[in-house]
Amino acid sequence: MNNNVRGYWDNKKEKLKQRFPIISDEDLSYREGKEKEMIEMLGYKLGKSKQELLNIIVAI
Repeated sequence: MNNNVRGYWDNKKEKLKQRFPIISDEDLSYREGKEKEMIEMLGYKLGKSKQELLNIIVAI
């Protein structure tokens, strides 16, 4: 994974865990090429649409 993406995601991941304590490290485990599946699973777990979740990730 590109170091810029990893640094960006590590920062966002910590903020998401603070905002939504129900999320585990495994839920936020970034796998290149599996971004869509991760977003869908997080959306389901949090009861958010894909767009709502993407808006949250961008805003934090």
